Amino acid sequence: MNAPVFPALTPSAEQQASIHLRVLSLGAGVQSTTLALMAAHGEVGPMPDCAIFADTGWEPKAVYEHLAWLRSPNVLPFPVHVVSAGDLRADLLAGARGERWASIPAFTRTVTPAGAELPVYDADENGDLVAVGSRVVPTERVGVGMIRRQCTGDYKIAPIRRKVRELLGIAGRRSPKAPVAEQWIGISLDEVLRMKPSFEPWQRNRWPLVEQGMTRQDCLRWLDRHDYPLPPKSACIGCPFHSDDHWRRMRDRDPEAWADAVSVDAAIRTGFRGIRGEVYLHRSAVPLNQVDLSTEADRGQLDLWPNECEGLCGV
Repeated sequence: MNAPVFPALTPSAEQQASIHLRVLSLGAGVQSTTLALMAAHGEVGPMPDCAIFADTGWEPKAVYEHLAWLRSPNVLPFPVHVVSAGDLRADLLAGARGERWASIPAFTRTVTPAGAELPVYDADENGDLVAVGSRVVPTERVGVGMIRRQCTGDYKIAPIRRKVRELLGIAGRRSPKAPVAEQWIGISLDEVLRMKPSFEPWQRNRWPLVEQGMTRQDCLRWLDRHDYPLPPKSACIGCPFHSDDHWRRMRDRDPEAWADAVSVDAAIRTGFRGIRGEVYLHRSAVPLNQVDLSTEADRGQLDLWPNECEGLCGV
């Protein structure tokens, strides 16, 4: 097993002794794939008891193919459980029909026409906001906002937590007051701002790639050095966090996924409960098939700040 670069992050022997279950949170992307294979090689440890993949039902075909390879014989020495809280795509479309839904961080576009009368608020003697008058908007105003994100919690975190409790034998029972489960998360050194402690007293989060001082590029080099296939991008097809680079690669290299994203984008424009304005998957609040996805380089400008979205769910 490799010596950690940051030993202070590694659990002590006493802390390890209380752990009954070690689970690797598998997104089937670069980092979590590298972490799983490093564990298989004995380079990080102790060996996880299993890995868990939370399936939103809307991952690209390449992710499901890569997941099937990871689950095939002689790749990993521990089982990979697949859990699901439902089909995110279907639930999103249901939300656009006015049904209940777990919101994704989609973008909203609201238009206030010229001449519209808007209320003016002020605080009353109790400090409460009350309407004290109105004003007329002289010109048309367009506002773009973002919907609160619930999809990660509902479709990723919650089903994994339920499976961990099931494996521990504490489903439906009172939770232990001290950590009995350790969850390995494939966050790399260049993503340390994403490291968060577990909110569950019975579970402790661990980041072995950070302990080893490994960045995403280090993960890619490790995979190449061991002749493993390059994992695909792990993110839902219609994730609003996609960069223009990701949308463009999807359009050019995965026409089936692109057509699906365009179709869903067009279908979710209105109908959501409590949402003002029109809803879009792209941050410009423009229909996806009309967005200008050309790069600064395409327009003759040097791109000094390449942006590759790592996604905010699986890694």
